[in-house]
Amino acid sequence: MSKTAPEAEKASPLSGFSVAVATVAVVAFAVWLAQISLSAYLGTLLALLFINVALAVSLNLTNGLSGLFSLGHPAFMTIGGYSAAILTYPERRKSVMLPDLPEFLATNEVALFPAVLAAGLIAIVVAIVVGFPVLRLRGHYLAVATLGLIVIVQNLATNWSGITRGGSGLSGIPRLTTIWWAFGLMVLVIAVTWRVKFSSLGRAMMATRENPLAAECAGVSTFRVRMVAFVLGAFFAAIAGALLVHLISVITPKTYSVLLAFNLVVMVVIGGTGSISGAVIIAAGLTVLSETLRPMEESLGLYGMSQVIVALSLILILFFRPQGLFGSGEPIFIRRFFSGRFLG
Repeated sequence: MSKTAPEAEKASPLSGFSVAVATVAVVAFAVWLAQISLSAYLGTLLALLFINVALAVSLNLTNGLSGLFSLGHPAFMTIGGYSAAILTYPERRKSVMLPDLPEFLATNEVALFPAVLAAGLIAIVVAIVVGFPVLRLRGHYLAVATLGLIVIVQNLATNWSGITRGGSGLSGIPRLTTIWWAFGLMVLVIAVTWRVKFSSLGRAMMATRENPLAAECAGVSTFRVRMVAFVLGAFFAAIAGALLVHLISVITPKTYSVLLAFNLVVMVVIGGTGSISGAVIIAAGLTVLSETLRPMEESLGLYGMSQVIVALSLILILFFRPQGLFGSGEPIFIRRFFSGRFLG
């Protein structure tokens, strides 16, 4: 007797995990080929693309799944960037350029991994402290509050000159981020977000996004769910900020600005609020677009042309397809592929 479709899908020899591992291995091989063949500039651009994808997906975890309207990613990126930069800064320069550093920080240099991890943990603490009052707000009130967080962090970095060098920022930061660090972060963020989305926690987040009152009546602690989403997003944003600082070798209080928050929100909205695939594709596309148009902007003197195109794209999407290109879900072929049922 022939097997039914569900039975055939269950009989597939490829599990979702093995498919995901095989996919990562194939992409990693492609990255290796790119690393040995691309110029230094294109290699840096590819690393930047990976970091932008990680940022967009992590913001989708915060905003797309749980329904928050947070603009605070640049604030946590600034916190993570400065934290990791100070920890890895050469010891011989700390005492001269950062005179107010505690002695145990001034006399020690830390490797990239513990520095990045410390940056993420600091962001978690800040997110919890900030989240208790801020996450009780809704809609545009939350957006304004997290926008204020960016201003607070930037002003703190500007005025705490003994630790951050103020408006001059930190330059000469060791360029420790490689294409593999950026690729690893992207894979980690996508894997965690995918796992969260298709779990009971993810369902609770989406229920909170759709109808907080109904979710509360069903036994979901909406505040706790939003706090988890906010903290996870802050953690990944801080790590991305730390890696980006060690890619471009400089950070100032305005390196991660409100404009970056706008770009990240655009990536999430155009791709589809809650869609991981959409965030990945749009983040990669906008990164390539901005770098492709940069020579044209410089030659014609039309600076900001890429931002105009992004803004117009956002307006058109909001008018004609407000749910985004991919809606809130994942394309059926992607879900089948990573569940191991594409052979069924």
